[in-house]
Amino acid sequence: MKVALVHDWLTGMRGGEKCLEVLCELYPDAPVHTLVHNRGSMSPLIESRRIVTSFIDRLPGKVTKYRSYLPLFPMAMEMMDLTAYDLVLSTSHAVAKNAKVRPGALHICYCHTPMRYVWEMYGQYFGPETASLPVRAAMRTVRPFLQSWDVHTSSRVHYYIANSENVRRRIQRYYRREAEVIFPPVDTDRFTLSRSDEGYFLMVTALVPYKRVDLAIEHFNRTGERLVIAGKGPETERLRGMAKGNIEFLGWRSDEELALLYRGCTALIFPGEEDFGIVPLEAMATGKPVVAYGKGGALETVVDGVTGVFFPEQSAGSLASAMQRLRSFRPDPEAIRRHALRFSRPHYKERMQEFIRDKVRQHLL
Repeated sequence: MKVALVHDWLTGMRGGEKCLEVLCELYPDAPVHTLVHNRGSMSPLIESRRIVTSFIDRLPGKVTKYRSYLPLFPMAMEMMDLTAYDLVLSTSHAVAKNAKVRPGALHICYCHTPMRYVWEMYGQYFGPETASLPVRAAMRTVRPFLQSWDVHTSSRVHYYIANSENVRRRIQRYYRREAEVIFPPVDTDRFTLSRSDEGYFLMVTALVPYKRVDLAIEHFNRTGERLVIAGKGPETERLRGMAKGNIEFLGWRSDEELALLYRGCTALIFPGEEDFGIVPLEAMATGKPVVAYGKGGALETVVDGVTGVFFPEQSAGSLASAMQRLRSFRPDPEAIRRHALRFSRPHYKERMQEFIRDKVRQHLL
């Protein structure tokens, strides 16, 4: 079978790109079709693939402002020519799942979430605190169209895989489709058990609104404790402007540098609501506890009082209470790492290969 991979955009190595990387290993001859590719931003494995981009990749400001072209995403995805392929595997949190395949071809989607920009996280991206008045006005017009298109074209997928039970419920709610749950891969072999503590708390995150980095900054501004933030994004300058001198912004770091950051931290801070969340498991694979907002994917990875602590509200006060709880129990680094090993990369690869083979067999019968 001729196989194609479809991914929303290639602009940095985050959780979704790590899922794509495994598919690149399983299908080394498959090209990657995507809206935007910022060359050099991906792992060597993904960069070595033949990458086919949309017209958005040639628009002004695409390197950092590609999300501004959100209203054009449906058109760009519809224009992608996948007629040569028998099997299309999409990894999607926006529009990759809506790719058009030829009659008779099979489309399997690994879904990180239905399009978060127009569904459950619309307020975080286009609320008064994060979007200008003209942008909010435009999105009030565009959002109903995007929602309608997203639901209508969701039928192009033959089989959905959800990255968590949390996302499986969203797929059922918005698309009225069932999905198999296969947790994303955590490269646990990159991390080793650490008992060291260099006295700083850590965030590893894209600097976008729904990650709620602002909550952590507000808390650490008040306490004066050291916070290290590895990551970048459209919120970088705003968040830097909020932060005091005890908060350090590192930008994106290599895998080797991140492993060292995890090893030296006291705990990982995770204040956003995630679809799943690979970063907490990377911290736990190092034996470090996680302070997480108790909603979404974190409920499926963090064990409250064992591998970390939850806070129930997205507020600095609620985070402060969780930090106090963290100091009241002694985490066991070995137990934390054992828990993380349940989400290893080989396990994900085996489950994905088994699922795809099974559906291909059914499709050919």
